[in-house]
Amino acid sequence: MGWRKVAGAIAGGIAFLSAAYAVGQHQHTWREYPAFEYNNFPIPPDYQEKTEWVFARLMYPNMDGVHNRGYGRYGNVDWRQGGRPVFWTMDYPRSDRHFSSAVRRLTRIHARSVEQPVNLDEGDQYDWPWMYGVEVGHWNLTDAQVKGFREFFDRGGFFMCDDFHGTEEWAVFTHSMGRVFPDRPIVEIPNADAIFHTIYDLDDRYQVPGEQYVRTGRTYEYDGYEPHWRGIYDAKGRLMVAICFDMDLGDSWEHADNPEYPQQFSALGIRIGVNYVVYAMTH
Repeated sequence: MGWRKVAGAIAGGIAFLSAAYAVGQHQHTWREYPAFEYNNFPIPPDYQEKTEWVFARLMYPNMDGVHNRGYGRYGNVDWRQGGRPVFWTMDYPRSDRHFSSAVRRLTRIHARSVEQPVNLDEGDQYDWPWMYGVEVGHWNLTDAQVKGFREFFDRGGFFMCDDFHGTEEWAVFTHSMGRVFPDRPIVEIPNADAIFHTIYDLDDRYQVPGEQYVRTGRTYEYDGYEPHWRGIYDAKGRLMVAICFDMDLGDSWEHADNPEYPQQFSALGIRIGVNYVVYAMTH
């Protein structure tokens, strides 16, 4: 990376620390939940370390009544307990920890090795200014969560969401996101936007598939044939929500060490994620 980008990342780290202090002045202790796919994952020794950046994973209730993708009925489950079939735990914690490791290796950001599950009902979002949501084509935020989520953004928070596909899941996603931002449109992020050029220049992007590619050879799921990098901006032009639609960056992180999953997908998925983290820390 060039010296200007290095200097920007350093300055951004300082700004991010100040923003983090302004957003919230206490942090919940680390906690781990039963997962959709992985349990008894080794806990790194730095799991309680105070760092510049932490992979904060959004917890949310499932939407009842949408297609179950072969996982069985999943409505009316206690999403606060985690486990299968609670969709916010998809890829968790393997994906989170692989990506956190990549942030440590590819940047000078002081990053913790473990993720932080964030429950909007606890007001915990204000302590983690960068947050990630997976399978948001299955979420159903309550009125209280919508209010707390909007305040998170109004205080300067950044949200990246990923791994949802096709017309039906887009409709579920926008049902909740439209309640958070009834006054802000979802738009395509232009190639010239800074988020694609913070560390890596990412003009030439392509669809990043989930692990299902290994079995099917398809990069798409359902009718999600074309990838979209969409977002929601604030009144000053800051990107608050980065929407990775019709792709699965979480799987590209999760399977970065899987020899059957093509390296080109993990390479791009990690670069996109790193850019999004650095953008959040510098804007």
